[in-house]
Amino acid sequence: MDDTTQPDPPPREHFPWWAAACPIAAISLSVALIVIGVRVPQAGQAMTASGALGVVLTVALLPLVVFAGRRGPRRPPEMAALQAAIERMSEQQALSDDARRVLHRKRERDLLRGAIEEDLGAGDWDAAMVLVGELAERFGYRADAEEFRQRVEQAREQTQRKLVEEAIARIDHLIVQRRWDQSIVEAARTARLYPESPAVPGLARRIDSARTAYKEDLERRFLESAQHGRAEEALDLMKELDVYLTGAEAEPYREVARGVIGKARENLGAQFKLAVQDRNWETARGVGERIIREFPNTRMASEVRAMLDTIRARAGGQPVRT
Repeated sequence: MDDTTQPDPPPREHFPWWAAACPIAAISLSVALIVIGVRVPQAGQAMTASGALGVVLTVALLPLVVFAGRRGPRRPPEMAALQAAIERMSEQQALSDDARRVLHRKRERDLLRGAIEEDLGAGDWDAAMVLVGELAERFGYRADAEEFRQRVEQAREQTQRKLVEEAIARIDHLIVQRRWDQSIVEAARTARLYPESPAVPGLARRIDSARTAYKEDLERRFLESAQHGRAEEALDLMKELDVYLTGAEAEPYREVARGVIGKARENLGAQFKLAVQDRNWETARGVGERIIREFPNTRMASEVRAMLDTIRARAGGQPVRT
């Protein structure tokens, strides 16, 4: 037996940290660029550029791994796996855009489905339909695309129906308040926003019918008040009715209106005289101001004007000079 002492094997050098960090950084950057290219399928040029940049970085840093792995007699298993990963990455980067799209077909499908779900949740129907078209035409998932298309159309219809119902409720509220001009503006706005809704064409008729019905009710109440001698009530109704009637429509009511106006003037004159006789100056002041306001060009109004300053002074408790 040879008793000669065998020399100790040379110590294995530590694997330099930078040799591992640089390829890992290159791989991470390449993966990020590929994901960006896949997430935006329309950007074919951007994906090609990102793939080319990944190839350059990977190929440039690959000798660092090989060189560092050869410095010691043994390479750690992690480095062998890292080198294999880099080689696989280089092979994938060398593929064409179409080949990579086939390779990552499932991933792209999942990304598109997720994007469509986001648009559905946000109510962005047009953007969702664009992605649905991409899913069907560009990647061939027609069954998935049809399912999403039905969901988009159903969600759009439900949301639109709810918004139209809310708009109709606002229009009805304006009708109850007899704000006809605002209700017409709201109906026109609703028609522009939701032209496909079956409820939209009837909004204008809805407002016109309500306005006509209210006008007819005013006419009936005015005639009944005038017939039963309720001059004050008839006068108020006549003022409101005047807004709704055209010249031709008002003609049949002119004689009745003159009678109502005369009766109302007589009633106010009688109230004024009684208030003055009873020394009820506050009531006399209020009735006198109304006579001047509603019948400014009459003889009665001139007589009231001559007395009104004195009546106001007495109503305010001020001494009156005689």
